[in-house]
Amino acid sequence: MSIDKIIVIAGGLAGIVFVHWFFLNKKDKKAVAVSEDSTGRLQIDIKVDGGYSPEVISVPVGNTTVLNFTRTDPTECLSEVSLSDFSIRKELPLNQKVSIEITPKEKGTFIYSCGMNMYHGKIIVE
Repeated sequence: MSIDKIIVIAGGLAGIVFVHWFFLNKKDKKAVAVSEDSTGRLQIDIKVDGGYSPEVISVPVGNTTVLNFTRTDPTECLSEVSLSDFSIRKELPLNQKVSIEITPKEKGTFIYSCGMNMYHGKIIVE
């Protein structure tokens, strides 16, 4: 085998490894709902700006958790949030905090999304 073929094969393998590492090896960073209000409910603030930040939230099963959404992005798609597993759909006015209270009864992963189902986030109940 000639040197040019070895270089092409090595470059191709390096490209495959890089693509796998960069695109497929991402770990979700979870934000844990920890701050409590005066009633003992867990709280977490979610910024809505080109998506949801944090995108992945971890909450304990059986505890009431308040998700505080604040939309700073004027995009119409993000003007609504849907938590279909909890049968909740709320309008998100620009630059206003909207609180949504959930009490997950079972463990699992639940998806929330924008009104057009283009932007997504996860609630991991542990």
